[in-house]
Amino acid sequence: MANIPEHVLSDYERLKDELNQHNHSYYVLDDPSVPDSEYDRQMRQLQDIESQYPSLRTSDSPSQRVGGEALSAFTQVHHDVAMLSLDNAFSQAELEDFDRRVKDRLNYAALTQPPEIDYACEPKLDGVAVSLLYRDGLLERGATRGDGTVGEDITANVRTINSIPLKLVGDHIPSLLEVRGEIYLPRAGFESLNAKAIAAGEKAFVNPRNAAAGSLRQLDSKITASRPLEMCAYSVGQFVAETRPDSHLSMLQTLASWGFKINEHMQVVSGIAACEDYYQILAERRDGLAYDIDGIVYKVNDLRLQERLGFVAKAPRWAIARKFPAQEEMTQLLDVEFQVGRTGAVTPVARLEPVFVGGVTVSNATLHNGDEIQRLGICIGDTVIIRRAGDVIPQVAKLVLDRRPANARPIVFPERCPVCDSAVVRAEGEAVARCSGGLFCGAQIKQAIKHFSSRKAMDIDGLGDKLVDLLVDREVIFSVADLYDLKTEQLQGLERLAEKSAANLVAAIEASKATSLAKFFYSLGIREVGETTGQTLANNFGSLEAVIAADTEALLEVDDIGPIVAGHIVDFFRNPDNLSIIQALRDAGVSWPDIDQNAQASQPLKGQTWVLTGGMDIMSRAEAKDRLQELGAKVAGSVSAKTAQVVAGPGAGSKLTKAQSLDIPVMNEAEFIEFLNRV
Repeated sequence: MANIPEHVLSDYERLKDELNQHNHSYYVLDDPSVPDSEYDRQMRQLQDIESQYPSLRTSDSPSQRVGGEALSAFTQVHHDVAMLSLDNAFSQAELEDFDRRVKDRLNYAALTQPPEIDYACEPKLDGVAVSLLYRDGLLERGATRGDGTVGEDITANVRTINSIPLKLVGDHIPSLLEVRGEIYLPRAGFESLNAKAIAAGEKAFVNPRNAAAGSLRQLDSKITASRPLEMCAYSVGQFVAETRPDSHLSMLQTLASWGFKINEHMQVVSGIAACEDYYQILAERRDGLAYDIDGIVYKVNDLRLQERLGFVAKAPRWAIARKFPAQEEMTQLLDVEFQVGRTGAVTPVARLEPVFVGGVTVSNATLHNGDEIQRLGICIGDTVIIRRAGDVIPQVAKLVLDRRPANARPIVFPERCPVCDSAVVRAEGEAVARCSGGLFCGAQIKQAIKHFSSRKAMDIDGLGDKLVDLLVDREVIFSVADLYDLKTEQLQGLERLAEKSAANLVAAIEASKATSLAKFFYSLGIREVGETTGQTLANNFGSLEAVIAADTEALLEVDDIGPIVAGHIVDFFRNPDNLSIIQALRDAGVSWPDIDQNAQASQPLKGQTWVLTGGMDIMSRAEAKDRLQELGAKVAGSVSAKTAQVVAGPGAGSKLTKAQSLDIPVMNEAEFIEFLNRV
C-alpha cells in the first residue's frame, strides 16, 4: 500500500496471523499457545499500527471483533438454503422406525445383502442455531435461524465470539461457504454470568439456552462480547468449491481444518442399534459435560445418500433428534421448610407437587437463601419452573406469575432457628443466614456427626443418617467425640440395631481411630475446608499442632488458601470448644502419622496435576487419589493443557478424548499401579 513502509506491512500481517492463531488455540482447541500477557502485548502492537495506518484495518482483523455504535434494530436475512428443523424420536422404537423409513426410501428391500447404514451421531447442544456466511474465506454475515426461511442479521454479535473465525485458514477454501452451528453458553460461564447479575441486583437467566439467546439479541455488541459464548459447527448450507467432502464426518473435519470448533464427542456408527448404544453412553456422560445437551442428533453419514433421501416440508428425511427427558417442568410450590446445616446455615427448601423432570420425580428443590426468594418473587401456592441438570440439586428457576392463585401466601424467613430457637443472624457481606446456637443446636450436632463419619472423612461404616438422628434425639451422644465411648450394650437396644449390627458398628468406630492427618482436617467440618484443602494443610504444615498455631499470615503463604478460608481455619482453632473436642478425640485414641516435612520436600510428583477418569478394578478412585496426593500431585477433575498425566480406566470418555487431542500422556490402571510400585 502507498506510503506504508514494507516492514510495517510485514509486521501487521504477521501480528494478524499470530493473533488469529492464538484465538484458535485458546477458544477452539482449548490449548493456549501463549500467556495472556503476550497476547495483550501483540494486540496492542496491532492496534497501534491500525491507529497510525487506518487503511490497514480490515474486517478480519482481530481488533474488530467488538463493533462500535449499538444498532437501533436488527435487519432481516433471507436464507438461500432453508434452515430446517429436525423430527424427534423419544424412544428406541421411534428411532428404529426412522431407520426403516430411510431404508425403504433407499429401496434396501431390493438388495440381496443390504449393508447397515452409517450414522453420524452428535450431542444436540442446547443453544441457538445460527448461520455464518463466508465469501472467499472472510466472514460476511451471521444470522439467526428465525422461522427457517427468514432470520435476523446478528453479524456484529457473532464477530465478538472468539471460537468463530473471522477469516478461514488452510487450503481449498470455498469461494462461498455457509456454516450452520450452535451458539451456546457453557455451564461455568452461565453460573458466573448469573452470579454477577445477582450481585448487581439484576435479574438472573433461567438457563444457559435463554442466556445465549438473550446475549445474541443485544443491539449493543459490547454486551454480547462480555458473555462467554461459544460456537460449535454441525453442518453446511451453501458450499461452492471445486471439490466437496463425501460424508458428514469428513465435512466436519474439513470445517475443523479451516478453524471451526466441532464437538469432540461426534462419532460415526454402523446400524441403528449402535445409535442406541451411543445414546446410552452420552446419557451417562451428560452430567459431566461442560455444556448442556438435550439429546442426540443422528444423520445419515453419506452425503450422496442424504441427497437421495431429500426433505419433507420442514425437516430432512436423513436426520432425526433423539431427545433426553426434559430438564425443566412446571409444578406448584406447596410449602417452604427451613433446614439447618452443619455450619448453621439456614436453607429454605421448596416442597413441591411431585413432577417428573430430568429423568426423576422431584418433590423438593433448593431455594438457596432469603435473597433468592426475594429475587424470584415467589409465594407459597405459586406455579414455578423447576430445573434439574444431572446430579445437581433441583432448583426453582422461575415464577409463572400469571398462574398465581388468589390465596398465595408470602414466604417469611425465620428470625429464630426452627430447631433450637436461637437467633438467626446474617454476617455482613454474606448471603447465608445462620443459626447462632452452635453445638447447642441439635441440627448442627447431627450434621457435624454425619460429616465426621462419612466415607471421605473418618469412614465409619454402618453409621447412617437415620441412626445419627436417633442417637442425638435419644441424647446418647452430644458430639463426635462421644462416638468413641459407645458400647455394644448401649446400641443393641435401639431401633434398627440388633446385637450383631451393634457389635459391627462399635468395631467400625474402633477401626476409624487410625486415620490420616488430611482426613482428620476434613472430618472436623471447618467451613470451606474440603478434601483438597485438608490435604494441602497436611502437606504444608505436617502436624495438627502446627496448623493450630498458624496465624492468618502463615496460612496465606500456602497455595490455594485465600483470606476467607484462612479466616475460617483460624476462627475454628481459636474456639476452645472445638479444641476440647479435638483433645477428647485424641484421648479416645484417634491418631495419624505426622508428615515428615523433609520427605515432603522431595515428593516426586510435587507441582504436577493428574486426572483420574473412567472406572478402576484393582483399587478405588479414592485410593488412587490418596496415593497421588501423598506423592505431591494435585488431582484435578478436568483435563487442561497444564495436566501432566491422565489415568484412564474402563468407560473413560471426554477427558480421555481431550487428553489425546492435547497429547497428554495416558496410562491405564495396570500401568498406573506399576508406576506406584516404582516410585
